[in-house]
Amino acid sequence: MAGMLSLVGPPIGNLQDASPRVISTLDAADVVLCEDTRVTGKLMAAFGLHTHLERCDENVIEQRVPTVLDRLRAGERVAFVSDAGMPGVSDPGMPGVSDPGQRLVDAALDEGLAVEVIPGPSAVTCALVASGLASEHFFFEGFLPRRKSAQVTRLWELALVPGTIVCYESPRRVAETLANVAEVFPARRVALVRELTKLHEECLRGMSAELAAEVAARGEV
Repeated sequence: MAGMLSLVGPPIGNLQDASPRVISTLDAADVVLCEDTRVTGKLMAAFGLHTHLERCDENVIEQRVPTVLDRLRAGERVAFVSDAGMPGVSDPGMPGVSDPGQRLVDAALDEGLAVEVIPGPSAVTCALVASGLASEHFFFEGFLPRRKSAQVTRLWELALVPGTIVCYESPRRVAETLANVAEVFPARRVALVRELTKLHEECLRGMSAELAAEVAARGEV
């Protein structure tokens, strides 16, 4: 009997967002693959789970895939969990690197093996809803390039997107990135959403130049 590959979406901050199905799937798995055993270990400990953990990030995914497929063929239940949020979403900030969860699903489906998704929070959709901006059409960019020239070039490319653009950014680079956004999109409303699902969740909104100036005055966000 073939096994099951479960893509499990853990909380993005608030542990109470872990659904009963998330907990039961992790508990019933023969092995839990994760990006960082320390991060997932804390999640498992919080719910008294003791399933064996194995590292499975972008650096080792190529070596892990054949073993995972063998386990599934042998009837084992393999769970993959991200550090936070829904696994399987590629990070456009790392060109040529596929999310480990996406790589596992692709390989399992190619072999005709069973895959299921255990839904959980997603920072992308949570931020979009919390922003109050139009959500009929949106584009997830991930991380923008770090160098200013490359970032501005990419923002000009994104100017053609007919909808809300969702980006991730480091707290240390938010002010600089917002300044570049204001340069390319001077008449666009922007929202900065931080600490999602946590005690100090915050949403700052305004026209791009106004928000860039506010964040620059605050420093690291």
